[in-house]
Amino acid sequence: MSGTQWSEFERGCMEQALKIAKQGEGQVSPNPLVGCVLARDGKIIAEGWHDHLGDLHAEQAAIADAEARGVATQGATAFVTL
Repeated sequence: MSGTQWSEFERGCMEQALKIAKQGEGQVSPNPLVGCVLARDGKIIAEGWHDHLGDLHAEQAAIADAEARGVATQGATAFVTL
């Protein structure tokens, strides 16, 4: 995205998504490592990653994490490494 500037918070969200994606290492091949962070109002509200081949996608896992925490995802931004 040419010309797009990320805030420090947005960059931190993507760095966290990259970090948690690594938790699927050695378990998701031939699929890529994928992490997802859901954020709203300057706070990370949930996160997820593709954990095992055939398991939830990172985005689905992040939504499930939000549900488990009792946090609504409406209005959240998803930072996804894929």
